[in-house]
This record gives sequence, structure tokens and C-alpha cells, in this order.
Amino acid sequence: MTTIRPLEDKDLPAVAGIYAHYVTATAVTFDETPPELADWRAKAAAVAAAGLPFLVTEVDGEIAGYAYLAQYRPKPAYRHTLEDSIYLAPAYTGKGLGGRLLGELIGRARETHARQLVAVIADAGDPSSARLHEKFGFRAAGRLSGVGFKLGRWVDTALFQLDLRAT
Repeated sequence: MTTIRPLEDKDLPAVAGIYAHYVTATAVTFDETPPELADWRAKAAAVAAAGLPFLVTEVDGEIAGYAYLAQYRPKPAYRHTLEDSIYLAPAYTGKGLGGRLLGELIGRARETHARQLVAVIADAGDPSSARLHEKFGFRAAGRLSGVGFKLGRWVDTALFQLDLRAT
């Protein structure tokens, strides 16, 4: 059985483990050292304090992925723009869970003050994240070339944007 629910403190070790894989084995995040559990607790608290969702998806009781919304950038004028983050455990990619999480995030984003939802996607060679966002109506909004250096190569980021006021 697959469920999506709000993050609980007991989920944080699994969340940290999922993200650690992407930090150490891929260029889809520009972190180079996996955050500690205390860092994840602080992130979860900040997301909650902002009144935004931090969700997990469970498959038969196992945390298979997570997703959350955060303010796009910290400057006050960005307060009406959110950014999504979605990560799945490697064993659970390609099963539709990312779409379920993104759909839930979009619905919840529409219930907030936000007008725009942004995805910043590292272009590390796998188009699945960009395709997922396009499927949900995000449009390509730009590209930043060679802004990250990871695993011995320069990596671009692609920016995608969804107008939350559009139907």
C-alpha cells in the first residue's frame, strides 16, 4: 500500500539516507556532504514554521521518498514564490511516486499565499525530473550554464516555473 503523509520526526533518518545517496553518488544536488540528522530536523522545523508541507511517501511501511516546499529565495520580495524539492529512494524511481508527490505539493501550494512555484533542476543527464515537472504544467524558464562543479564536471541547472493562479 502506498500513502503520502506529513513528515514525522521518526522519518528523518530515512529522509537523510535517501538524500545522502544523491549527494554522494550523483550531481542532481550540489551538496557535497550529506547533511546530518540535526540539519534535517532544522530544515523540517523551518518548513513547518513557514506553514509549508514536508511530505513522505510510504510503500508498505517503508519511506520511499519525500517532498517539501520552501521559499524560493530568502529575500522578502520572493515571499510569494515557492520552490519544490522531491527525492525518491533509488529502488522506488520510475513507479509514479514522484508524480504523486508533485501533484500533492502543487495542490498544497495553491492553498498558500504563493503565486509561483519554481523547480531548480540540475541537468546531470537524466531528463526525468524535467519531464515530470512539464507533465504538471511547469514551463521551462531558463538555464544557468556550468553553475555547479560536481563529480569532476560542470553541471547546468534548468529552471522551471508554474503559475499557481492558472488552472
